[in-house]
Amino acid sequence: MRDPISTNANDMRHHLATAMTAAGGVGEIAREEAIGIFRRHLGRHYGEIRRLFETRKMKGIAAAGTLAALTDGVIATLAQFVSTKHGAADSPSFCICATGGYGAGLLAPFSDIDLLFLTVDPLTPDVTAQIEYILYFLWDLGLRVGHATRSVEGCLQAAADDLTIRTTLLDARRLWGSRALYEEFGQHFNPDRAAAATFIREKMNEREMRHLRFSANPHMVEPNVKEGPGGLRDLQTLNWMCRAALGPSGLNPAATQDDPVFTSCGLLTAQEANRARRAWNFLWTVRIHLHYIAGRADERLLFDMQPVVGGRMGYTGHGRQVGVERFMRHYFLTAREVSRLTQVLEPAIMGHLLGLPAPDPVGERLAEELDACDGQMLEGQLAPKPDNRFETEPGRMIALLDCARRHGLRLHPLVRQQLIRHERQGIALRADPAATRIVASLLCQPTGAEEAEDRGILSSGADWAALLSETGLLGALLPDWSRIVGQMQFDTYHIYTVDVHSIEALKVLGLIEQGKMADEIPLAYTLAHDIQSRRALYIATLIHDIAKGRGGDHSELGSEVALHLCPALGLDMEETETVSWLVLHHLLLSQTAFRRDIDDPRTILDLADTIQSPERLRLLFLLTIADMRAVNPTVWNAWKATLLREIYTRVAEVLEGGMAAEERDVRVERAKELARDGLLRQGLSKEKIEHFLNLGYAGYWLGFDADTHMRHARLVIESDIDNAPLTIEALPIPSRDVTEITILSADHPGLFSRIAGALAVAGASIVDARIHTLSDGMALDTFWVQDPFGSAFETPQQLTRLHTLVEQSLAGKLNVDREIERANIHRHPGRRVRAIHVPPRVVIDNNASDRHTVIEVNGRDRAGLLHDVTQAISEQSLQIASAHVTTYGIRAVDVFYVRDLFGLKLTDDKRIAAVRAAILDVLRESDSLAVSAA
Repeated sequence: MRDPISTNANDMRHHLATAMTAAGGVGEIAREEAIGIFRRHLGRHYGEIRRLFETRKMKGIAAAGTLAALTDGVIATLAQFVSTKHGAADSPSFCICATGGYGAGLLAPFSDIDLLFLTVDPLTPDVTAQIEYILYFLWDLGLRVGHATRSVEGCLQAAADDLTIRTTLLDARRLWGSRALYEEFGQHFNPDRAAAATFIREKMNEREMRHLRFSANPHMVEPNVKEGPGGLRDLQTLNWMCRAALGPSGLNPAATQDDPVFTSCGLLTAQEANRARRAWNFLWTVRIHLHYIAGRADERLLFDMQPVVGGRMGYTGHGRQVGVERFMRHYFLTAREVSRLTQVLEPAIMGHLLGLPAPDPVGERLAEELDACDGQMLEGQLAPKPDNRFETEPGRMIALLDCARRHGLRLHPLVRQQLIRHERQGIALRADPAATRIVASLLCQPTGAEEAEDRGILSSGADWAALLSETGLLGALLPDWSRIVGQMQFDTYHIYTVDVHSIEALKVLGLIEQGKMADEIPLAYTLAHDIQSRRALYIATLIHDIAKGRGGDHSELGSEVALHLCPALGLDMEETETVSWLVLHHLLLSQTAFRRDIDDPRTILDLADTIQSPERLRLLFLLTIADMRAVNPTVWNAWKATLLREIYTRVAEVLEGGMAAEERDVRVERAKELARDGLLRQGLSKEKIEHFLNLGYAGYWLGFDADTHMRHARLVIESDIDNAPLTIEALPIPSRDVTEITILSADHPGLFSRIAGALAVAGASIVDARIHTLSDGMALDTFWVQDPFGSAFETPQQLTRLHTLVEQSLAGKLNVDREIERANIHRHPGRRVRAIHVPPRVVIDNNASDRHTVIEVNGRDRAGLLHDVTQAISEQSLQIASAHVTTYGIRAVDVFYVRDLFGLKLTDDKRIAAVRAAILDVLRESDSLAVSAA
């Protein structure tokens, strides 16, 4: 049985000293033997610390402190060993200090060990030799050591020149060597109040720049635990600010920081200090797990890490919520708490350091308003009075915000501080109609000019929503909102938590209304100024995902929530009904546009039957765009904008009485007449024109515009003249972010699959397809494709490659299966993506179309998936009339309109089951390939 391993700092240091003595005495051991002793000591104690941590017998902050203490002992013992070898053990002429995070007494398993060798001038050869010996020894042990060698004067000069150096020296902690030299440095390093204030402002600016570098939003679903917003660095920044402003004088006297320094500075309430301690320990625990799992200094909580870290920390499924989502919600709530602590503490630190300035003089009218909301003007900013009555009269908080909105005033940091500290008083506002009306006005404020935003003025409903949410007032006023704060979805499609996504959608809506996106979505800008129910639209946009995470259909549940939430915000019965309807149907337009054949009259008529009014259509169109744009910057593109605009136009035509099902033949004749007139103007003979007009069936004539019909006519006629068995035309359409590929070929089973395979080999993603068999037996197929970056193929080289691969595939000269297999090897998903499960699903619907059976396929996306799925459909003796392809992160949703070989729908239950089984086999194989790749 092995001896128990102590992780007490003194015991670990004593164990190493004893081992050195037993080997022959310090100073008398050969270097290689000493390295072996140190290496075994580190390995033994590293292993014990890890065991205790991973079995939850040691908290994260305790593990970080113990790792630092272990390193302290190693460096001090090594320095003593080296100084003895050089005959300077009794009177060392230099000092070794820990700096940075290690200087603060905390160390993650694979973090850098930052050391300062504090020396006197001039630096002697003997001291240089000792420092070099120590550094090479530590590197040979496999430790990551960062170092600097400076005199006291050199440290002071470097700190004056560089904020980062000054920050690291603030945590300088003596490990070994001359105490007098260390104390001399400490006496000179202590800043005065003016220098401390400058340092704090510089740290604030540095933090803002860091947040922009690592994403300004703490609720991105793959956060950086150390450097990201709401992470450990933000808490460390508060430590440095407190140390600079409040002391203790001199350098860091602490051996460890079990609690953040700022929790004992007297500027936080007991509850705030406890929250800070919990956040400190939680984030350190997550960070240490990340290091151990990755086997290196990895600070990113990526998708593949999230379930592993969550599982190790004990997060399991609860109800309908899986363990990883519970863990990540805890993370995001912790990051939010760190942000709130920052907003509470920073004004308090600056107030303690510099005091509050005298209130600005204001006019009599504004003075009366400020007095009514316990406000005052400080340095041109609206601030609460020190003796405000927010505790007993919380309505004054809302009145203060309303005053800022109406007068365009910038908010002082003390406003956020006081709102956060009085968030629970916001519960009383639920029964205050005046306050709820003001909140609704704030949320629906039109987006202001950029000049206001540049001056730090909250100038949009999204700005106010973010403020109310961050401070907790929105959750206090609307309990349903608090349920989505920090709520995430474990997928690659949604990059924000639900609450932040909702506020982003509100921001997009404001930009549309202001005209910022008029060039991109001109129709939306026009419609935004035609709506009658503006307030209902803004509230619906804010709460469209309010019921996510509850299980069941979040649209249906959300529409029910809206029925009691809207009256709480002062909306009338008509507005409430409109909001509830919008929430219920907020996915209707996007799902129809991207998953259904909008050339099928049944699709448009069903939409019109659900929407029923032009006003609702306008509202739903604007909500759809705002929702999609707020999901992920890569989701929106010109092709999707085109589809949404097209579906809006067609539904609007029906609602205005412009189309009915019985007019199908009339519309076909109108389309033919337009094509005939255009072709005659181009000089084609009547015989050739009539031949072309007789080739297409009704679905073809209703599926394209006149310009496309004329282009197809030239393609068909030229093919007939050349007697060409295959004709391919590629037309880039950059305005829609797609390339349109038209293929005229003899029709045969599996044609779609062969083309899809060739396009997959070329790296093209099919976003839409129309398959038409002409009356002469030829197939006229049209594919709209994008490159891997979501744009059109445009260069001659790209277009030639597309043409060549399709031609080779249809001629049987391309081994599609082998090439797709190669492509998947090179494009295999990373670990972070493979961690996300995409359950395969096949839905077969006979009600969505009058003439076709609609097959909806959901599965993990990969190169060649469409080829494999369509091959399976073809093997089931089905004809594909159209295909509509959408991806949501790594989830592909492919929809096919099919008929059997007799041109009929699938109606036999056994046949339907066989088709479903065949496609599911492909999807399961796809998921298996993705998970086992790489």
